[in-house]
Amino acid sequence: MSQFLPEAILPYLPDTIQIIYLVATFFFIRGLKLLNSPATARKGNQFAALGMFIGIVVTLFDQQIVSFEWIIGGVLIGGLIGAVLAKKVAMTAMPELVAVFNGFGGGASALVAWGEFSRLVDPTTMTPDSLVTTGLGVFIGALTFTGSFIAFGKLKGFISGNAITFPGLNVINIGSMIAVLVLIGIFTFDPTNQTIFWIILGLSLLIGITSVIPIGGADMPVVISLLNSYSGIAASMAGFVIGNNLLIISGALVGAAGLILTNIMCKAMNRSLTNVIFGAFGGDSGGAGAGEDGDKTVRETSAEDLAIQVAYASKVVIAPGYGLAVAQAQHVLKEVAQKLEERGVQVKYGIHPVAGRMPGHMNVLLAEADVPYDQLLDMDQINPEFKTTDVVLVIGANDVVNPVAKTEPGSPIYGMPILNVDDAKRTVVFKRSLSPGYAGIDNPLFYAEKNQMFFGDAKKSLQALNEALNDV
Repeated sequence: MSQFLPEAILPYLPDTIQIIYLVATFFFIRGLKLLNSPATARKGNQFAALGMFIGIVVTLFDQQIVSFEWIIGGVLIGGLIGAVLAKKVAMTAMPELVAVFNGFGGGASALVAWGEFSRLVDPTTMTPDSLVTTGLGVFIGALTFTGSFIAFGKLKGFISGNAITFPGLNVINIGSMIAVLVLIGIFTFDPTNQTIFWIILGLSLLIGITSVIPIGGADMPVVISLLNSYSGIAASMAGFVIGNNLLIISGALVGAAGLILTNIMCKAMNRSLTNVIFGAFGGDSGGAGAGEDGDKTVRETSAEDLAIQVAYASKVVIAPGYGLAVAQAQHVLKEVAQKLEERGVQVKYGIHPVAGRMPGHMNVLLAEADVPYDQLLDMDQINPEFKTTDVVLVIGANDVVNPVAKTEPGSPIYGMPILNVDDAKRTVVFKRSLSPGYAGIDNPLFYAEKNQMFFGDAKKSLQALNEALNDV
């Protein structure tokens, strides 16, 4: 594109491009900062999108790679697909969409590294550091690509959410990773050996599959966050390969943010990242619920009875979970909350860090129904308030309110911080059945004396409660 610019400007073009890259980086960082709060998240996305737009435009001045027809065509097609997905994909399917985005991001980075290497007539002209980053870019990008699509399959249900493993799998995975790193070292000293390059690519694709398959469904949110970090690191590696500072910085930002989020989620589950990757914990939530042997009492409630309880309460806390998202019940929940507030009831929402299938899932879901941001309290904020709460409505949540996390050292979720809903005067659990959650264990909260079960689809149950409130 530089051939279209005045000749007097050309000497200053490289420095100008780097300055504009710095401006784009500012938009990325500002966007990440604004994503910290649901109230500013939309603006944060807009800042980041503007930064990416600036980066794409200025790169046209920096790199003469393909013709404008291909670039414009790619932008139009990608933009159209993005717009359709933004409108059509339901909130319940957002984790799957994020997994796909991670996969495409990793795959694109691997292709960039491979493309830069393959276009050279003499690969030995590449510096050792460029060869190392090429190998790492292919390794991390390819691993992210296949791993993300395995995660997508587990979330979507056409791959079992149970941990799929066999003896020695962890040893094979670790051995394969070490082998790839050794091969990258060999490739750095002998880049003319194309066979080694393809072995690196093949092993990396395989590692992505074998490293995600043994991870159970309960840990998929952590895996998605980790793969998101991988995609950023792969992009950063690709930036080193092609010498693009903006790609290096933006990839590093994504990689760091993903690792921080992964660490936060592991703390919220009281588990180490090593345990998540190698522990084979959690699976499908379709198992039979304990307590069906008749030795535990379940107390059911009705819409009419519950309407009286909440209408005359002083404070009601709502603890949402994935069941709320599946039923798409956030809008009718807002109507129920609004009617309670009109009666003078104080309504708040307790959000567990890993409620749903990805971080922030519940926040976005409730924001979609225009629930006020100041009513959304995280776990540390809401837990002290349960002791002064009259009724807690647990809607579609399970493991994040399971008291065995505090009482049974032998439980797989022991030590996991939970919403202390059992401290409230009354809990009401909205659930289809007594089946366990992703952890695959029974929840004694269901049988507690001060708990009541409201069986059925969350949306239909809330609609019945909403109608019953009209008669109280």
